[in-house]
Amino acid sequence: MLSGVTQISRFVSKQIFTERKSVNQYEAVRFNELSRVIRLLEDPVSSSLKERHIFMLKKVVKTCHRGFVLRDLADVFKIINICAEKATDDEDYSRILCDLLHICGRPFLKEKSSDEMNYDTVVMGCLSQMGYLMRVPVQEIRHQICSSVIAFYTCENPRSGFDGVCPTRADYRRLMVERSGLAETLVMSLPLMENQLSVKLRLLHTLQILSRTSDVNCNLMLKAQAAHKICYHMSEGDPSGQILFRSSEILWNLLENGSIEEVTTQLSNMDCIDSLKQAFLHQLLNGFRHYDQQLRNDLLVLTSLIAANPNAPLTESGFVKHLALLATFPELKSHNPLVRNLRLSFNQEDFEMKKLLLNVIVVLSKDLAALQLFKEGRVMLALMLSIKPRSCDIHSSRRSWTSSQQEELQLQALATLSMLAPLMLDDYIMCQANTCLLLLLDWCLQEDSFRGQGHSFHGTGGRGGKKAQMRYCIRVLRSVVCLGNELVIQDLCDQGGIGQLLGVLRWFLRQKETEDDVSLEIQMDIQVILSALCEGDMHRKELFGSDGVEILLQYLNMDPHLIFGGLGHNKLLLSTVDCVWSCVVGCFNTEDVFLERRGIHLLLHLLQVSPRHMLSMLIGTLLELCENRQALAHMLSWCGEKDASAPQLLLKIWREEEKLMGITRDQRGIITDVKQPIISQTEDEPSSHDFSASVRDVSESLCANIYCILSKLGFKRLSGLSTEDYITLSIISQYLDFKVAEVWAEVSAELSDEGLTPISSDEEALKSMKQINDDTAGHVRSLQQSILGWQQHEDLQEERRMYTEIIFTHKQRELATEAWRNYVARTSNYSILKEFKRLREESNTRGQEATTDETLEGPSKQKTPPNTVSDQ
Repeated sequence: MLSGVTQISRFVSKQIFTERKSVNQYEAVRFNELSRVIRLLEDPVSSSLKERHIFMLKKVVKTCHRGFVLRDLADVFKIINICAEKATDDEDYSRILCDLLHICGRPFLKEKSSDEMNYDTVVMGCLSQMGYLMRVPVQEIRHQICSSVIAFYTCENPRSGFDGVCPTRADYRRLMVERSGLAETLVMSLPLMENQLSVKLRLLHTLQILSRTSDVNCNLMLKAQAAHKICYHMSEGDPSGQILFRSSEILWNLLENGSIEEVTTQLSNMDCIDSLKQAFLHQLLNGFRHYDQQLRNDLLVLTSLIAANPNAPLTESGFVKHLALLATFPELKSHNPLVRNLRLSFNQEDFEMKKLLLNVIVVLSKDLAALQLFKEGRVMLALMLSIKPRSCDIHSSRRSWTSSQQEELQLQALATLSMLAPLMLDDYIMCQANTCLLLLLDWCLQEDSFRGQGHSFHGTGGRGGKKAQMRYCIRVLRSVVCLGNELVIQDLCDQGGIGQLLGVLRWFLRQKETEDDVSLEIQMDIQVILSALCEGDMHRKELFGSDGVEILLQYLNMDPHLIFGGLGHNKLLLSTVDCVWSCVVGCFNTEDVFLERRGIHLLLHLLQVSPRHMLSMLIGTLLELCENRQALAHMLSWCGEKDASAPQLLLKIWREEEKLMGITRDQRGIITDVKQPIISQTEDEPSSHDFSASVRDVSESLCANIYCILSKLGFKRLSGLSTEDYITLSIISQYLDFKVAEVWAEVSAELSDEGLTPISSDEEALKSMKQINDDTAGHVRSLQQSILGWQQHEDLQEERRMYTEIIFTHKQRELATEAWRNYVARTSNYSILKEFKRLREESNTRGQEATTDETLEGPSKQKTPPNTVSDQ
């Protein structure tokens, strides 16, 4: 029994010994053989023993075919560098080097979990050396380096086949590649591949993979001027077209993962733009596959990004002229060789190219030289043809765009026109654009016209109808009218623009559907256009007329709670008030209609419920309306929430404005600083000498307008105010005098700061002005105190009257109580009842005798009123 156990233990020990022996033999090959190979390769005596070198190197390749261990990497790359020095002259070393690099494409092996952290510096150095091996002018070696980098960066770990070691993690390998700067080294080796097309393609493929998801690699590549180098060579002759494809993909990766500004800066030079232009035109004229058309559109997007850089020489390169010509195709016919034989298939890719061309036009519109080329290329005319409704387009049968595509192009053309029209105003007038836009606006209001479906981005908020077309049509008119060009404004008015725009507003007011932000934007833009058309012109205000006033009154009668809804009603309300200011104020006919329809009451109601940023325009409009004498009566007759009158509302706003300006008052509202009664904290701040702080305060605050309105209403005619209101009114009545005194104080301070001494007469004048200001402030303060004293006296009198009423009430209660007791006593005690009856009879007898005496005495005898208290 013992012998059997012994045999089993010996067998197990033999197996363990055999396994350890095999592992130890592998470790001996890794360490002893590698060091011996290095000594052999570096030994100058054995330099002629090529066969022995190759034998040992092949043995290393065979032994380490599964991958290199992390702690052996330093020795391995010493061997690789020695082979690289000899590979140029000897193909055998070149093949060995390719084999070693092929193994480098496998994951490095680790014996412990901590090896990844311990050998990270070694790994980064070895990967960096792999990039530097691109200097070896052997095509196979360069190709193998690229393949190994791709395999090392992308391959996943094998799950089995390792004894005593395991491969490094995939994320660790990617991190080491990023930190080693391998991507930058590979970009720097691009110029070495001019005559090796296959290697160049492989290298571009490698850079494409390295830049696909890594921000670090993209930044390293940009540091090596990757965008410039790749774009410069991407239009070189390549029958397969792979160079252009790989190059465009790398540029896209750099844009997505790197710095867009750095990429566009590197591409904004004549060499890159010429290369980009040649590549784009080649794909445009010779690319018929779906893949070629996609690549063409990618190049166009890249061009639009470069165009955003003002330093990009797109115009000088002639690229802009080609783009302007293509943007007008196929709307305009041309004999230019570029488009003479150009045929569009009107598929989705051609549709995207058309939209991209319009986008490039918008981006390039910031360049004055490009605008000149747009004028020569009749871009404005092509845009006007694009925005025509299909029912008005005489060439509709020749077009091959689908209905949804044509509608999207119409919207994009309108968006482009809104940017170009203010910059190309002469072309806008020459193309009679106002007429076209008004026709389009009329088409948008037709009930039986086309119902849109394919609005894409520009149709946001208007799908299923023509609201998107209306939105951009109005936006174009606004962009042009706001320039203030009289020819454009007069032409629009002559075409009946005011009446048509009022019709659009009336159409929106009739709609029962819920308003959205697009509808509010359209209405607001129309009101801005009407304000620009009617401002300062009496005839146009008369054209605005009572119909326009009715529409504005409906907008002013808006629910005040919508102002704080966040949808944009506050902006619409501001544009409405501005429209009242520009289209109503100043014309007696429209003003009278506005006042008769209680327009002043609506403005005051809005003034009571609106936030601070809307008060300035409302008060300014009210001030302008106060020039009409009828408006004063309407203001005085208004009664708002909590029975507030217009003067009380204005005085409340004045006090709130003083708090915002930092003007100090005591708790009762009385002036605290007689020297500076109404100066704000902003006036104390240093300002430029060319602008008075007091004058600036008048223009920025609401106080000046409130003063003007109350002065027109008449300070002495205001009644029904509280004591606080009267105290505030005493300050407002002297507002102008205080401001004049502030200006004189600023003059005196500036003279003192500049070291100038005024003459005696001027100095006396300054002192007298200062004294007058102090006296005025003191008078106002004493008036405020007297108002408070009068109020205290009234409060005391009211308290006494109340006390008297209380005493009288208590006395009446006591008399009523006493009368009730007497009544109870009479009903409960017969003797008391008899006594009361006797007293009443005696009293009646005396009364009859007194009446007889008065009759005998005649009318000369006067009657005295009875003493009520004594009678009781």
